[in-house]
Amino acid sequence: MAYPPGHRESVQRRIVESARRLFHRHGFEGVSISRIMADAGLTHGGFYSYFPTKSALYVEAMSCFLTDPDWEHRWDGVEIDPAAADAAPQVVRAYLSTAHFEDIDHACPMIALPSDVARADAQAKQAFQTVFKAMVGLLESGVNGAAPARRRVTAQALAAMCVGGMVVARASLDRAFADNLREACLEVALSLGGWTETSQKSC
Repeated sequence: MAYPPGHRESVQRRIVESARRLFHRHGFEGVSISRIMADAGLTHGGFYSYFPTKSALYVEAMSCFLTDPDWEHRWDGVEIDPAAADAAPQVVRAYLSTAHFEDIDHACPMIALPSDVARADAQAKQAFQTVFKAMVGLLESGVNGAAPARRRVTAQALAAMCVGGMVVARASLDRAFADNLREACLEVALSLGGWTETSQKSC
């Protein structure tokens, strides 16, 4: 049976999207290949035509807006233009936003999957590191008021604050505490990046 052009790519995207949602909610070990394929409307047997292993799929599911230009999901009311002059503070505001906090299925994998990655193989750790480095690079390009030699150090601290702040907020029982924590991280991150004039924008 002949398939139309782009069929294989479309099916592969469906599998990755299904895996991303399920991994985010249940973790790597908590989701079977059969469940991923069923969620994508496909049969288990077709999986190995697209991915050699579940771990290889996990690596693909680690992609996000920082590394995948075709990443389709945006959090409600949140826009990020990587080509804009103020892309760095846009990313900080988006990352620590209420919309990102509440969107479990399409969160950045760095906040949804870090404990899984810590137990995973080198391939998964490399994928996580790639996403983090992409975030650092984007933030570094927009850091204001710092000597060139300090921009990368500042960007690394900013990225860690965004990711760590969201991890702790997500793990907290008290929603008011979680919201206050996100707001505190946002205020400090914008100041550290030299973007204090943007701190009054909605998060």
